[in-house]
Amino acid sequence: MKPTVYIETSIVSYLTSRPSNDIRVAASQNATNEWWETRRPVFDLYISEFVLTEAGFGHPDAANRRMTVLRYIPELETVEDVRILGKALIARGSLPVKAEIDAYHIAVAAVHGMEYLLTWNCTHIANAVMRPKIESLCREFGYEPPIICTPQELMEG
Repeated sequence: MKPTVYIETSIVSYLTSRPSNDIRVAASQNATNEWWETRRPVFDLYISEFVLTEAGFGHPDAANRRMTVLRYIPELETVEDVRILGKALIARGSLPVKAEIDAYHIAVAAVHGMEYLLTWNCTHIANAVMRPKIESLCREFGYEPPIICTPQELMEG
């Protein structure tokens, strides 16, 4: 059985966006494309309704490119436990109120036992200061948290 990866919206956004002139963004785009081409087959990928909702926002052409990539990736169900954990991540201060959808990405991955949560959201998800709070709360609710990482961190294995 392959390791499981929850693909957060920023991954598909970097994968399908036009090349950036910003050197940091371009590096992240390149890392995402490399991971997608070389490492993706090693994993079973999953998304959620939150990914689909976010991916559908914005310019219609860009949204269409994102939705095309997501078309065949299985969607994890947003069960009540996801809502409970997502709300707790906000209420207990693991994430700020403005990061509610990020809390639900984490909750979906944790409740469904994903091994990894792949993201470029380093403000609220792949954040070294927030990660211990996120992991502690997931465990308090009885879930093993996913390993939160960027494509660069999931290249070798």
